Parts: sequence; structure tokens; C-alpha cells
Amino acid sequence: MRNHYRKTGFRVLAYISMVFAVIGVALPVLPTTPFVLLAAFFASKGSPAFAFWLDNHPKFGPVILQWRTRQAVPASAKVLACSMMTLSWGFLFWGGAKPLVLIIVGITLVAVACYLLTRPTY
Repeated sequence: MRNHYRKTGFRVLAYISMVFAVIGVALPVLPTTPFVLLAAFFASKGSPAFAFWLDNHPKFGPVILQWRTRQAVPASAKVLACSMMTLSWGFLFWGGAKPLVLIIVGITLVAVACYLLTRPTY
């Protein structure tokens, strides 16, 4: 019974992640690639049929395959992610956020950008 709840939880998380990925296709502020990768991970744990669909999808399948085999990220995703992180920090700065907030958020965003930019590109 516990395994059933676990699979159901992973399935729900996979579908929620995919909803965010689809929204990200239309909204440039929300990144698509990380949510597709998250959906693929959760689907592999909770829904083999959904995982198969994602793996064989013409748009999402190559992204998932590149991540699984090489931990590679598309160049467009890197550019968009770094641009949005810079823009977000800029909004905080111009919005008058406290210096401690700017420092903590800045360090976090730089760390994420460094990780992202050190991944192979395809």
C-alpha cells in the first residue's frame, strides 16, 4: 500500500512539473527545460507510460536524452536562464531590496549560473 502512495505521489509531481513546463513554453519568465527534466525524473519513478511518452516526444525527448546521457543543456536554455536570473536580481536591486537580500540572492543566482554554464551545451 505504501508503494502505491509513493508511485501516486511521483505521478502527481510529474504532471505538475509538466504543467509548469507547458506554461513555460508560453511565458518566457518560466523556464521550460528544468520542468521537463523534473517531469521526466518523477515520471520514471511513478508512471512508466508517461515516462515513455516524454522520452519519445519530438520536442521534449531530445532534451531529456541529452540530460541523461551527457548532462547537457541547450544553449538557448542557458541564455534564457542567465538572462532571467540577471533580470530578477535587477528588479530586486531597483525595487529597493535590503542589501542582505541582494547579497544572498546574488550569491545563489551566481552559483546556479556557474553550475548551468559548466554543463555541456548542445
